[in-house]
Formats: sequence, C-alpha cells, structure tokens
Amino acid sequence: MSHFAKPDQGSWTEQYPELGTGPVDYTDSIDPDYYADERAAIFKRTWLNVGRVELVPRTGSYFTKELAVADTSLIIVRGRDKRVRAFHNLCRHRGNKLVWNDFPGEEVKGTCRQFTCKYHAWRYGLDGALTFVQQESEFFDLDKADYGLKEVRCETWEGFVFVNLDPDAAPLADYLGKMAEGLEGYPFHEMTEVYTYKAEVGSNWKLFIDAFAEFYHAPVLHQKQAVKDEADKLLGYGFEALHYELHSPHAMISSWGGMAPPKDPSMVKPIERAVRSGLFGPWDRPDIEGLDPLPAGINPARHRAWGTDSFEFFPNFTLLFWAPGWYLTYHYWPTAVDRHVFEANLYFVPPKNARERLAQELAAVTFKEYALQDANTLEATQTMLKSRAVTEFPLNDQEILLRHLHKVVGDHVKEYRDAAAR
Repeated sequence: MSHFAKPDQGSWTEQYPELGTGPVDYTDSIDPDYYADERAAIFKRTWLNVGRVELVPRTGSYFTKELAVADTSLIIVRGRDKRVRAFHNLCRHRGNKLVWNDFPGEEVKGTCRQFTCKYHAWRYGLDGALTFVQQESEFFDLDKADYGLKEVRCETWEGFVFVNLDPDAAPLADYLGKMAEGLEGYPFHEMTEVYTYKAEVGSNWKLFIDAFAEFYHAPVLHQKQAVKDEADKLLGYGFEALHYELHSPHAMISSWGGMAPPKDPSMVKPIERAVRSGLFGPWDRPDIEGLDPLPAGINPARHRAWGTDSFEFFPNFTLLFWAPGWYLTYHYWPTAVDRHVFEANLYFVPPKNARERLAQELAAVTFKEYALQDANTLEATQTMLKSRAVTEFPLNDQEILLRHLHKVVGDHVKEYRDAAAR
C-alpha cells in the first residue's frame, strides 16, 4: 500500500479516464508543423494574461506586449473613461509599429495623452480613435472614423488583464470557469511589491510548464539546496503532493511545505534566520484581509501542512500561492517550436521597514536559484527529444497535470486541423 496521499479511488489520474494511463507522445514539442497549428488553434483563440491593472494605474498609463507566437504586438492602455483596452500596436497609415522606443522588439511602458506615430505623425486617442492626420488634404476621401486602431478583446479578472485575438470567443469569466471562482477574494490588490525575472529558454514552451507542474523531481533536482539530512530523508521517502484537480482546460496541484519559521534552527541558513525569510517567502504573514480565511479554492484539501498551490490556466499562465502570504505568476511565451520566453513575477505586500524589504529580496533571489535548476534540464530535454530516438514516455500518477496539458493541447490542434480539412 502506498504511503503517499491518494484519493479514495486510489489514483489521481484514473479519476479522469479520458486522460488514459499509457505513455505520452512528446512529438508535440519538436514538430514545427504542430507548433504552427498550436499558434493558430491556441494562442490566437484563447484568453492570454498579459499583466495586472497596476501596470495601468491612471488615465493614459500604457504598456506594450510582444506576442511573437501570434505575430503581433499589443498596446494595453487605460482610457479617460477608466476602461482598460487593448489594441494592435500598428499605425493605420502604412503599418509602422506605433509605440516603441529605440528597439522595436522591446516592450515599453509609460503615460501619455495620445499615441503619435514616429513615421508620419498620425495621432490616436486613448480610445483608439484617429484624431490627426498630417497633411490630411493630401489624401483621397479619407474619413478618420474609418482608421482608428484595431481593437483586441480585453477583459479583467481579479485585477489580471487578459486579451483574446478571437473576437468570437466566449467571455473571460466563462473561460476561466469554476477554478477561477474559487480564488476570488484573494488580496491580489494588496500585493503590489513586484520582483520580475525574464529569460529566453531553448525549449518548447510546454516543457517548462511540465517542470513546474509536478514535484516528483523535487527530492532529486533540488537536494543540493536543501539541508543535507532532510534532503536525504526526502530522497529516500519520495514526494507526493496533497491534491490534484482538473477543471479542463485548467488544472491545479496543491502541496505541503512553507511552514515557517521551522522549529529546528539547523533547518535554515543563517541569513534566513536573520531576515526571517527563505524559499517559501517571508515568515511573517501580512496582516491584511483575504488571507484568513483563504478563498475556498486555495488548499482545497484543507491540510494542516499545506504550503503552496499552483494553478495552471491554459494555455500559458501559472498562478502560484504560498502559505506565508504572497504569490507569484509564470508565463511561457513561445517564439519557436524549440524556444520560448519565460517570465516570473513575485508579488508581496509592500515592506514597512528594511528587514521586511530584505526578507522579500531573499525570497526573490532564492526562488531564482530554484527556478534556474528547473530550467537547467529543459534544453537537454529538447535536444534529445529532437533526436526522435524515443517519442513516447511513461508518466506516473503525480504527473497528471503533464498528461492533461499535452492532451488539451492535442485536442485543440485536432479540432483546428479537422475544421481546416472540411
């Protein structure tokens, strides 16, 4: 009998018979034609998180988002009516990129009263309307009302800004569904101290999601960063999370850990004791509403040893909550079949003193070390998958979210291909 936590049915995966239990084909991570169809079937048709409302705090605040996977760049801006809108970052005159600084591929942010194209000085209001045409009389029957910026669907949930390039897609709330409902009420708006990491990774975008969607690897990959005695115990015992749940196309995994401060001083490094912080975040829980009690969707097993929940919102947005009272997000933005840009943002309640600031900084740099370890395997994996020496791989019960992700991607691509063949 397994010593790991299991549901009454005895298996997490077998609760979802549509997933199967056989080996999973990873050709979806190396085939350029498959990747081309992913772009069309998924990234041009589903809701994509591009940031939070704190990035556009006042009228005229804006930022740009590069979406290479969808062949476009977007402007996200707060209008005079306080509404947050999204537009293709494209001037209607000759197609020049509208908002950029010295390098057109870099994302920018700022505040303005209007957008002015640096090529021929066409101007657009915060609502996207074309307001000025240089030498307008030189054009033939030009009606400015016909040449506003091309708008993209943009909606918010709990302060997160989402866009969808498909004008006919279902509303965001319907797309996020029951899994998101269980998180509503968490004090996202209180956690405005942000640490950001971004890196280009030489692997398919799904492989990094796979790396974060299971803890089976934790006793092995991260043992050098743990206290040796405890690492040896965990390696000998193994690891199993507390709870797994699917609300397709989304999924979540709940795990123990993060119970700080530990009773045994040998369990932590001196710097961690000094600033009362570490990998799981600052030890002192913020005194704000929304953390006690937590929303019903967080720690669904209601386990006393709960430490973290990771919610995988399809296709590429991870929302991860930590017991000490902070959260982080991951995004995986494909740029090619074998490359993607990984973004991580850590969100804390603003510190009140120097020690609290150092506690947050220590959590941020410690996280970076562990994230680099997770990323370290990816390019090696991509290289060997490309060999096609083996294409199918066995996944265990703890890897249910991986099995689910590859199936959901496959279902979207199949539906797209079937429609194209008709």
